[in-house]
Amino acid sequence: MCCVRLYLLDITCRTLKKKRNFGVILEGESVGVLINKEIDKLLESTSRSFYPTLKYLPKKIRGQIGLLYLMARVADTIADSKHGDTNTLLNDLNSYNDFAQGRSSDLPNFENLASLQKNQNEAELLRNVSKVLDGLADYTNKDKELILECLDTIVGGQTLDLERFGPANEGDQISSLASNQELDDYTFRVAGCVGVFWSKMSLTHIMSLPPEDEELFFMKGIRFGKALQMINILRDIPEDLRFGRCYIPGEALERHGLTPEDLLDKSNIEKFRPLYDEYLDITSDHLDAAVEYIKMLPEGQFRLKASTMLPVLIGQRTVTLLRSGNILDKNERIKVTRDEIKSYAKKLLRALLIPGGVRRLLEKNKTLE
Repeated sequence: MCCVRLYLLDITCRTLKKKRNFGVILEGESVGVLINKEIDKLLESTSRSFYPTLKYLPKKIRGQIGLLYLMARVADTIADSKHGDTNTLLNDLNSYNDFAQGRSSDLPNFENLASLQKNQNEAELLRNVSKVLDGLADYTNKDKELILECLDTIVGGQTLDLERFGPANEGDQISSLASNQELDDYTFRVAGCVGVFWSKMSLTHIMSLPPEDEELFFMKGIRFGKALQMINILRDIPEDLRFGRCYIPGEALERHGLTPEDLLDKSNIEKFRPLYDEYLDITSDHLDAAVEYIKMLPEGQFRLKASTMLPVLIGQRTVTLLRSGNILDKNERIKVTRDEIKSYAKKLLRALLIPGGVRRLLEKNKTLE
């Protein structure tokens, strides 16, 4: 899997794409030009599911979110490359970020890395990194600061991922995070920081809160992102193990008499279950914070509420499924079905149109966990 994902943005947009009935509010609207035609073309080809759904986000922050996604996708493509040694990938990754941040005047030549990519759209993205970064010039200094702040944190997480695990190659050796502190730091770097970015963008362009509430809003935004990344981790254990990566901390496994290699055997699920449930409980608590985050959004912000509610509804349902399934069975793919997503979309539309509907829907869905 991708070692790092903009999960808060990605799951929001992929789920919103399926919600055709949201067109009652947005009917006939196209994405239009987000940044510029060249960058938009790269964004569209690199993520066919993400690009069309940007129209469901508030207009004033679409372009910034799209550009951050693309800049992070460049870093993700470098870090997730199955070719090259760890030091080379680390150098390319950090040189790219240093240039973006203005700490260096030398942008690496990614032609060689591009030629090794199986995905030709990602190869084309690497060949056009300078055009992507030029897109920053279209935004205010404040927006640029927020985009680069988030990118810097994400790359920090990717750097740690490469240092711990090396390139994403299949192999016999499995490495794990050391502690719960490392896990919490990782989820902040790859997703919690996106919650902060999303929150700051919202406050800058489309809403306001009393100054005394802003810090609480940011903290709940961080936990929102962490919740979605924890779901990502807890759902993808078999796939990560295949690539030699175990995000369940070694200290915690040892406490339960387990090793990362033990998680390859599906018959160990009952021994693993108590620890697994601990992490699902942490995830559920983060989702509760995400619900509080949504309650802080103004009632009239339909787009903002929709783009944050769907991931929470689906996240709550996913936690329920993970509690009852055997996550160690690589043949048992645990996920919310398309029919369930469509059902949530219809419920969400009704909730948005009824006073107090958002709060009631979130609370009812929580009781089904």
